[in-house]
Amino acid sequence: MPINLTRIDDRLIHGQVITTWVKNYDIEQVLIINDKVAMDKVQQSVLTMSAPPELKVLVFGVQQFIDIIKKTPIKKRTMLLFTNSIDVNKLIDGGLEIEKLNVGGMRMQEGRHQLSRAVSVTPEEKQAFKHIIEKNVKVEIQMVPKDPIIELETLLD
Repeated sequence: MPINLTRIDDRLIHGQVITTWVKNYDIEQVLIINDKVAMDKVQQSVLTMSAPPELKVLVFGVQQFIDIIKKTPIKKRTMLLFTNSIDVNKLIDGGLEIEKLNVGGMRMQEGRHQLSRAVSVTPEEKQAFKHIIEKNVKVEIQMVPKDPIIELETLLD
């Protein structure tokens, strides 16, 4: 399965994703996995319009994507894009195999605890990261490819 990058970035598609990650990994399609975005046609069209025309952008709900990957192999160079660790954990439990998870940004908001400059988590998201790491997935915080990598595991207590 050519999933070249699995990333959490709560801003989803924005300049950094397009100019660095997509180019660095020669990505052909971005699959956004998020229930709220899957239900919001306006946000979907904004995300699609913010991507260059040659980049295919598709949006799926979490369970919808689990059902799809069980039947349909991914053939294009693909980035999976999430807003949180809970959805990633559900997908792994649903059968998605990934070796590495890149964490870009999870903004600080009410009820969140800051792990790093760019990553803040709710207690549920923190627990989901622990489960992901227990499943032998390497979780790395890195805003852009040239930044140093921080192992998220070292920030969890």
